[in-house]
Amino acid sequence: MPAKIRLQRHGRKRYAYYHIVVADSRAPRDGRFIERIGSYNPNTNPATIDLDFDKALNWLNNGAQPTDTVKAILSYRGVLYMKHLQGGVAKGAFTEEEAERRFNAWMAEKESKIQAKKDRLSKDADTSKKARLEAEAKVNEERAAALAKKQAELAAEAQAAVAAEASEEVAEEAPAADAAAEGEQTAE
Repeated sequence: MPAKIRLQRHGRKRYAYYHIVVADSRAPRDGRFIERIGSYNPNTNPATIDLDFDKALNWLNNGAQPTDTVKAILSYRGVLYMKHLQGGVAKGAFTEEEAERRFNAWMAEKESKIQAKKDRLSKDADTSKKARLEAEAKVNEERAAALAKKQAELAAEAQAAVAAEASEEVAEEAPAADAAAEGEQTAE
């Protein structure tokens, strides 16, 4: 019964996440499995990988064969590198302390790269958000200026209409005042 370390699909359509499982190679993809050793969510950026390091290393040492995708995940998390270092210790190429030191240095470098990517992504998101806000503010200013201009035009038209109306009233009152003045002169 050859064991394989592979992904088991879960989630909804077009939004899958996976469990990393050890299963018999003859079992169906989403069927029976021996042990669940982690999860993988490719929907986040960077992808979220939750892996039981010791169990994965134990299964690799016992002969379980990872699929291509799981092999990439194990390499990303350092399980394959630790297996490689343990092989060097078994051959006597270096000591256990040296292997541990190398692995810790590798993990520190890997974590710094991951953190740098997260920082870059958050910085890009903040920059993008700031640019969108500035563009929105510019559009709002243009709209406010256009509205103020339109209101000024309407106010000028209203003042012109009031002035024209007032001049018409004055023009109408003037002949009436002249006629009244003539009527007073004739009465005298």
